[in-house]
Formats: sequence, C-alpha cells, structure tokens
Amino acid sequence: MKVAVSTDGDFVSPHFGRCPSFTIAEIAENKILKKDIISNPGHSPGFLPEFLAKQGIGYIITGGAGSRAQQLFADKGIQVVVGISGKVNEVLEKFAEGNLVGGKNPCKPGSGEGYGIKKEGGE
Repeated sequence: MKVAVSTDGDFVSPHFGRCPSFTIAEIAENKILKKDIISNPGHSPGFLPEFLAKQGIGYIITGGAGSRAQQLFADKGIQVVVGISGKVNEVLEKFAEGNLVGGKNPCKPGSGEGYGIKKEGGE
C-alpha cells in the first residue's frame, strides 16, 4: 500500500493542502519498503485528491484537512487520518506497525491562511 504524509521538513505538516511536500511511502507486511519526498504540486480545489489517487495512494496522514478535501479523498477510495503530529519517520513506523491513532482535526475554514503553498482559486 502507498501512503502520503503531508510534510514540512522532518515533521508532519498541520495543513494538508498547503504543506510544502509529501512523503510517499510504500508499506507491506508492517515494513516501510520505500520512501520518496515530492514537492506539493499545487493547491487548488479537487486537484490533490486526483493527483494522489493517480499515484496509487491509499492513505493520507496529516495534521489536518478540510471536510471537502476529506470527502474528495473518500470518493477516490483514499482514507484520511487527521490529528497527527510528530516526525514523519516515527509516524510512518507507527502506521506500518498498525499503531497510528488519528486525533482531532484542527482544520476549519481559513485556518491554513498564510501557511505553506498558496491556494489557487475556489474556497
């Protein structure tokens, strides 16, 4: 399975759509097989769910994501785990072991304003 973690440096980004990059990990049999970091290709309504679905992503791990984004991911069959913080490598290890527990979603309209990648168009 492939997982995308919203990434800011070595840490999980608190804002999914505006994160500077994504850590893409392939996980099988409770082990991380491969990790790559890709730059966030842009933040416009509906783009990231389509882009990440084409990458074969099955899970999104993030600090927070808006309800519309979460629904668009669900429509693509991608599960979203919110309320996550900490170092990306440690979070991926917990996920691979089946021990990652999501928390409260800190996102609300406008909460990511001024952080990371600027949103283009839409809400």
